[in-house]
Amino acid sequence: MPLDSATLLAQARNCLAIEREALSATAKGLDREFVAVVRTVEATVGAGGKLILSGVGKNAHIAQKLTGTFNSIGVPACFLDATQALHGDLGLCAAGDLAILLSNSGATQEMLRLLPLFEKFGLKTIALTGAPDSELARGADLRLIYSAPREACPLALAPTASTTAALALGDALAMVLLESRGLTREDFAKYHPAGTLGLTLLLHVKDIMRTGDACPVLKEAKTTVQQAIFAMTKAKAGAVALVDAKGRLTGIFTDGDFRRSALTGDPGFLGQPVSACMTKGGKTVPTEALAVEALKLFQQFKISDLFAVDAKGRPAGYIDVQDLPKLKIL
Repeated sequence: MPLDSATLLAQARNCLAIEREALSATAKGLDREFVAVVRTVEATVGAGGKLILSGVGKNAHIAQKLTGTFNSIGVPACFLDATQALHGDLGLCAAGDLAILLSNSGATQEMLRLLPLFEKFGLKTIALTGAPDSELARGADLRLIYSAPREACPLALAPTASTTAALALGDALAMVLLESRGLTREDFAKYHPAGTLGLTLLLHVKDIMRTGDACPVLKEAKTTVQQAIFAMTKAKAGAVALVDAKGRLTGIFTDGDFRRSALTGDPGFLGQPVSACMTKGGKTVPTEALAVEALKLFQQFKISDLFAVDAKGRPAGYIDVQDLPKLKIL
């Protein structure tokens, strides 16, 4: 029987509340065992070892996701199919590696079969489970225990809160490792060279700014409003940079400045010195900054034009906010 809208929303909110309950219980249950796992992973990676994650059913998907997360923060990891492991794939294991075995019940036979095999290969093991007294938890060297008092499934059958808690606990481990290992944005960018994320993390201002004739720069002392407008139009830019005798930026003249000058009603405004109408100083960004820093300035100050300056404060490039969507960083 179809549910009415109110019931649908109520059920959805109840599901989220139950999963939130599991996350809260898991967070409260963290103790020195979690710290021991972090230290062991650090030692394993420091010695040149890797993580090996395995699970079956829904836990296989979680293990695969966590494998990707660990690799993305520079912690070498691979997923081991529990069935294929018994038919040759144990060859990827090496002494000194660390295995993380996922099982909500802690009684999954495929995981239990792997325990003694990993021991023979010289691997330590971590049980990622919701059952602290289970055979898997007792047999592993270390434990990551999550808590899901109840599943969100109305039939109490489909894994929901338990899988959410397992994934979140794995993510918590990864994020703590990221911070404890001192991973920087630049390090993170090395592992994500493609796609929007790669562009955002790897592109620098100098890679996206307009230069040469497309970056209009005039001397403040000798420029009139009309000359500034001509330079902007020629460069197809929304602003022109004004500099002093040493080439250092003193201000910018924008389309907005032009409109405000025109509204003064002075018929001779075009012949006025641009210094009387320009925005003194203006927002700038270093040429060596990441492109995302330029994006932050556009968003924070709600501006449309930004000049990039070198170490001496001289305009070296120009960025129009309309350039950003084409570069896929907006």
